Amino acid sequence: MQTPERDALPAAGPLAGIRVLELGQLIAGPFAAKTLADFGADVIKIEPPSGDPLRKWRLLRDGTSVWWEVQSRNKRSVCADLRTPEGQALVRRLAAEADVLIENFKPGTLEDWGLGWDELHALNPRLVMLRLSGYGQTGPYAHKPGFGILGEAMGGLRYLTGEPGRTPVRCGVSIGDSIAALHGVIGVLMALYHRDARGGTGQMVDVALYESVFNLMESLLPEYDAFGVVRERAGSALPGIAPSNAYRCRSGPDGRETYVLIGGNGDGIFRRLMTAIGRDDLAQDPELAHNDGRAHRAHELDAAIEAWTQQRSVDEVIQTLDATDVPVGKIYSVADIAHDPQYHARAMIVQTTDREGRPLKVPGVVPKLSATPGSLRHGAPRLGEHDDDVRHAAGWPCRGG
Repeated sequence: MQTPERDALPAAGPLAGIRVLELGQLIAGPFAAKTLADFGADVIKIEPPSGDPLRKWRLLRDGTSVWWEVQSRNKRSVCADLRTPEGQALVRRLAAEADVLIENFKPGTLEDWGLGWDELHALNPRLVMLRLSGYGQTGPYAHKPGFGILGEAMGGLRYLTGEPGRTPVRCGVSIGDSIAALHGVIGVLMALYHRDARGGTGQMVDVALYESVFNLMESLLPEYDAFGVVRERAGSALPGIAPSNAYRCRSGPDGRETYVLIGGNGDGIFRRLMTAIGRDDLAQDPELAHNDGRAHRAHELDAAIEAWTQQRSVDEVIQTLDATDVPVGKIYSVADIAHDPQYHARAMIVQTTDREGRPLKVPGVVPKLSATPGSLRHGAPRLGEHDDDVRHAAGWPCRGG
């Protein structure tokens, strides 16, 4: 298990030497910057004097969110009010030497402050500017404020999430923001490659939350275009792909219902699954040899599988199906995650310390690179912790005078 100290020296990474200026707040922009920071980029986070609102979101320990410790690790914090000439001038000075600038304000906000793409690109032609917003920098909705939930809704995800005939539900985390952030990281890396390996200049990366979500919607649009089919909510099932579902198992010791996920939708996997549950008749049925036939009889197959799982505990089901190489797993709570050996073997549970030196477990770094892995070099900064260091290096007056 990794145990980084808060003030450990920076480790080399694939993005070592890349300077990132983060102007965003809350989730999408900071998540993108966190990902770059995990792989060695020097991220300078510009915070308003009141701090990023994420410092006060969800559960707090001594007044600071533990989420903050995840989202802002490996970053440096500098305070500046971007609504003031002094704050705007500081950003221009830092942007002149930066490789990447990340922002997730409503389109037009930076332009109002004299910090738009045209101004900064003229100042630093090598700058890559990642702009994350609800609807993108152009189009009739560009001026509207957009949060992740709206991107999930407009992108088609919210409509599909939930039980048939019930109110669409949220997936449980700010998935729209995170999906957009990862698209932003992809865009930044491509833009840096174009600049450095192809002799190009910097460019703007325009990421809309709704487009990022829509990009993951698989065959949603062509199914509608070709067949007029509007895909609907299907609960835990995977419509058109069978059998794949959550199946009820024998109740646990506390009387609670328990479930297991089984993906038996490959042709060979399906036959092994049916044999394992004692349904050789279904395993040998020629109508069920391929997915299109199974999809037409999905309810029958689900009923057969659940008749078997209901007589067994989750562990018994997993043990049996693991032995026959059928994809199966339980539905993890965070307690399951924290104690799972696979998470620990892959360094996905990392022990760090918060700003007061207290131990805190946080998620590890993804993805895993064999030659230049990412790392957790230091914890999240205190508000304005690096003001003087950054200002001095930029030849700018320190806040103390």
